[in-house]
Order: sequence, then C-alpha cells, then structure tokens
Amino acid sequence: MTTHTATSYTQLPIIDLSAADRGPQARALLHAQLHSAAHDVGFFQLVGHGVTPAETDALLTAMRAFFALPEADRLALDNVGSPHFRGYTRTGDERTGGARDWRDQLDIGAERPARVPGPGEPPYWWLQGPNQWPAALPELRTAALAWIDRLSAVAHRLLRELLTAIGAPADFYDPVFGDRAHPHLKLVRYPGSAADGTDQGVGAHKDYGFLTLLLQDTVGGLQVQREDGRFHDIPPIEGAFVVNLGELLEVATNGYLLATNHRVVSPPGATERYSVPFFYNPRLDAKVDPLPFPHATTAPGVTTDPTNPLYAEYGYNELKGKLRAHPLAAERHHAGLATPA
Repeated sequence: MTTHTATSYTQLPIIDLSAADRGPQARALLHAQLHSAAHDVGFFQLVGHGVTPAETDALLTAMRAFFALPEADRLALDNVGSPHFRGYTRTGDERTGGARDWRDQLDIGAERPARVPGPGEPPYWWLQGPNQWPAALPELRTAALAWIDRLSAVAHRLLRELLTAIGAPADFYDPVFGDRAHPHLKLVRYPGSAADGTDQGVGAHKDYGFLTLLLQDTVGGLQVQREDGRFHDIPPIEGAFVVNLGELLEVATNGYLLATNHRVVSPPGATERYSVPFFYNPRLDAKVDPLPFPHATTAPGVTTDPTNPLYAEYGYNELKGKLRAHPLAAERHHAGLATPA
C-alpha cells in the first residue's frame, strides 16, 4: 500500500482519463495514479472522460422536469407495480441497512422485454424487463437511455485502463459485459431533511457491481469512509464523476482493490440535492472469475459481512439488493423469493 507522510481527506484522488491518449509517459502516470486510488481508497474523481456539458445538461434538464411533474404523474410509474424493480420510488420507501432513505428516485435499466424465469431458471431473470416512462416527458427516455450508452462506454474504457494499471489483462472481463450487460441508472432527488430530524439520505453501503460513476450537483452530502474509520465529505468538482469500485472487483482481486462504504447525508432544511449514479454491471448470468494479476499474492482477502453474502453469479447479488431495498415491490411480486443460502 502506498505510504503517505500526511493524510488529507479534503478531496479524493483526481484521475484524468484522457491521459491515456497523450503518449506512453502520460499513460504510465495515469496507471500509477489509478492503481493507487483503486487499491488505497476505492474512490476517485474522474475527469477527462469525454462526456460533454451539452450531454450532461440534456439529462439534468429532463431529470428536473420529471421531478417537477405532478405527484400523480410520478406515482403512475410507482415501482411497486413493476416485478422488475423499475420505476418511481416515493420518498421514504427505499431501505438501506434496514433503515429508511429520505429521497425519491426513478430506477432505469437496459430497455429489454420482460423475462419471467421458467422452471429451474434462476429467479434473478425477474430483474430483466421494461422501464416505466412518463408519457408527458418523452425526452426523458431519450436522455436517460443515451446516458446509459454513453457511460457504459466510459466505464468500459476505465475498467480496461484499471486492469492494465494493476498488471492484469485489459480485456479479461469483456466477455461478461457486451450487449447483454445489465447497467442501472438512478435519477435521485434528496428533498432536504426529514421532518423527524433523521438525516439518512441514503445509509452506509457498498455497491455490488463493478464500477459506479456518479454525477452530483453542487449541494454536496456524499460521504466516504476512509482509513480512519470516519465518514468524510466529498466536495463536488464541476464536470467530474465520482467513481467507486463495487464488491465484484474486491472479490475478483481478493481484496486488493477496495469497495468502500459510503453514504449521503440529507441536505439541510428544504434544500434539494440531485444526483445521478450509474452502475456498470455485467450480465445477470455472469460468473465473475478471479483476476490474474501480479499483485495477487499481496491481496489481503475480501472484507466479509455475514449479513451481506456475495454470490458467484452477479444476478443473485443484485436480486438480494433489490429485495432488501424495495420491500413493498418485493412483497407484492416476489413473496417467498430468496437468494441462495
């Protein structure tokens, strides 16, 4: 692990992905920085990603228009009506660590026909299905699906550079993504503090995929747990994505790369905060093989949590998360459904 004479938590490492195109020396420096950030912190700010302000504005404009719709229009997309956990979640209806999250959101995935698991098929195929879109806002569908495609390309490139940075084959995980990958996009609004004074915007957790790319506004509230065990604020940087590694990469590297606990503290009073996390996930039926890389012998092992078992097939991990996070939808459509023991 890289040693530092003094530790500063005022900002995460800043990684410029465009350095990969500026010659061998710049790319080598990028790999050194990326290696350190992923091994030591598990979080960093990504710039030089190529996503333009115009692309970002198109998404944010459509997103704000969605949350400005009458409540009846948003509730028409209630995810309680979706066996695929797609659609709108009212403030307070999602759970993290068993506690209520004070935010509302729209969950969007790859636009595919529903697949109802047949006899003997894994129940995670319930997670494949159509999204729910507001009829009054067709531009939201266009912007959100374009964002999924755009960020999938950025995440694919970033993952290949990260694997190269730690001495692994860049294309090792290409087969588990491709055109059947299972990306997930959330459009999230934090409406301010709850009336009862609790400040859990979203509780402390780790993500269970490969990479998360977060677009956050200027309000702040994201906190990351660092080496001292405390949660530290992550100041927003205009034009940057906050990137964190998911549990699949920690498992694949036997703990050499870190999936790090993070949370969101509700903004004060009636201040609204908007954020757009994008989760770069493999195919539901992907079996994630251990990564061959030269530092494997120094890997410390995976952080284990008996309340949060991890499965070899990605789909079981996501199904577990959805059943816990959305108890109302789970009760309506999947009563008695469980992940493997």
